[in-house]
Amino acid sequence: MLRRAGEGGHQTSPALPQGKETVLKTKDDSESRSPVSIGGVTPDSRLRDLVERLSGQKVADCYQCGECTAGCPVAFAMDLMPNQVTRLVQLGLAEEVLACRTIWLCAGCQTCVARCPQLVEPSAIMDALRQIAAERGIKAPEGEIEAFHKAFLNSVERSGRVHEMGMIAELKLKTRKFVKDVPVGLGLFTKGKLSPLPKPVKDRAAVKKIFKELRKHEETADE
Repeated sequence: MLRRAGEGGHQTSPALPQGKETVLKTKDDSESRSPVSIGGVTPDSRLRDLVERLSGQKVADCYQCGECTAGCPVAFAMDLMPNQVTRLVQLGLAEEVLACRTIWLCAGCQTCVARCPQLVEPSAIMDALRQIAAERGIKAPEGEIEAFHKAFLNSVERSGRVHEMGMIAELKLKTRKFVKDVPVGLGLFTKGKLSPLPKPVKDRAAVKKIFKELRKHEETADE
C-alpha cells in the first residue's frame, strides 16, 4: 500500500508492504549484496534513465517534500499522488507506475512545478510516463483520456493545428460514445465556436515534418 497525503499537505514516501525488505546496492558492496527487491517485484533499472531522457528532469532531485501533491488540483481523483509517482520512478517500479491512473489524469497545469523547491517538473515526468506506457502497449485505465490524446495529435498532424470538430468526431469514433456531450457541442456550434472545416495554416508541411522527424527519432531510439 502507498500512504496518502498527510496533514499540512506534506506527503510521505511510498510505504513498503509489511514483511518485505528492501536491499539497496551501495558503492562499496554493489557486488556482494542482492539487487533491489521490493515486495517481490523486479525493478526496471532503466526506467529512471528513460524518464529523465524523455522529460529532461533529474528525477533523483526529488526528496519527497510533498509540495506537488499539496498543490495538485486533480489529486482528489488520483490513485497515486504526484510525489509517489516520482518515487516509484526513482525505485524503478515500472509495472506499478505505468499502470496507474494518475499519469493520465495529470492536467499539466504546472502548479506542481511552481511549488517544487528542487525545480523538478512532475508534469513532464507524467508526460514521459504516458509516452512509455503507450509505447509498451500498456492499456490506460483512463481510456477516454488516452483516446483524447491520440485524437488531438492526429488533428494537429492533419491540419497543422487543432480542428475541434474533426478531433471530436475522431474521439467519438474511438470511444463509441456518440451522444455524450451533444447538447454542449450543439451550443458551441450555434455560437460559432466550432467550425465544420479546419482553418488554414500557413505552413502545414512544417508541422507534418515535425511529426515525421519525431517518428524517425523514435525508431532510431528503439534500435
